Amino acid sequence: MGGYILKRLALAVPVILGITVIVFLIMAMIPGDPATAILGSYATPENVAKLNRDLGLDQPLVARYFIWLWNMLHGDFGQSFSLNRPVIDEVLERFNNTLILAGSSFVLCSVLGILAGVVSAARQYGFADKAITFAVLLGISIPSFFLGMMMILIFAVDLQWLPVSGMYAIYGGGDLPDLIHHLTMPALALAVVATGVIARLSRSAMLEVLRQDFIRTARAKGVHERRVICGHALRAAMVSIIPVLGIQAGFVLSGAVYIEIVFQWPGIGRMLVDAILQRDILLVQGGVVFVAACYVIFNIIVDVAQSLLDPRIKT
Repeated sequence: MGGYILKRLALAVPVILGITVIVFLIMAMIPGDPATAILGSYATPENVAKLNRDLGLDQPLVARYFIWLWNMLHGDFGQSFSLNRPVIDEVLERFNNTLILAGSSFVLCSVLGILAGVVSAARQYGFADKAITFAVLLGISIPSFFLGMMMILIFAVDLQWLPVSGMYAIYGGGDLPDLIHHLTMPALALAVVATGVIARLSRSAMLEVLRQDFIRTARAKGVHERRVICGHALRAAMVSIIPVLGIQAGFVLSGAVYIEIVFQWPGIGRMLVDAILQRDILLVQGGVVFVAACYVIFNIIVDVAQSLLDPRIKT
């Protein structure tokens, strides 16, 4: 197992390096002079030249990349000019908020998706199967940002059950109930599409397992149907379901960007949008690389969990 983990970590290194190259080149290819855009009305030739020196924009492109990469490897992601604070501090603070939103959504879509898939497979062609299939297709077809706006209109504006935006109440609050109150709508809106995908693929995996010989043998021995479904079939199907969870974790993390904009959630997605508008290059680069690295690490965890269920994957 240790060798398998080391192999996956070694394979992740070129992936992360490739991400740094892509992010750096994309930011470098943005039209216009970043220093001029940053300074605005204060963009005199002297101020532009000074800011270019401070940001390292007067260096050749290759030299700028390796300087930035070397600094990141030593934990220095640079200084955000728009916020006047270290990039890593801002990224970590915002990522904690995104982790609350994305983590809650991922737990919701994983539990509800697997449960729906198991029930649908166990009641194949029955009323429950048809109802779940209809709900899944409906959920997959609705964009998360549109669903979020509809939820705001219904539950916040019309019924006034939930707050419109933010992470905590402006006055008072700040405790766990207040957080859950604000988290409910964005977490549900973000989880709907992923729940549908997980439910469909869980159903397919369960149906495939339920046709296997060992399931027929268990039933022939008189094992209770609930134990056959939950104890035998679901465990075998998880080998196919876990990779789907890993993919949907990336979808939830990336989808948090526009959900954070809709609900004004103070996470890393909203931070990146603001940084792009303000041409805060180091903040954008640091935020994207950090999120990408977290996604790569999560996929390694998913691969390890899958190998624990199916030792053949290690070979």
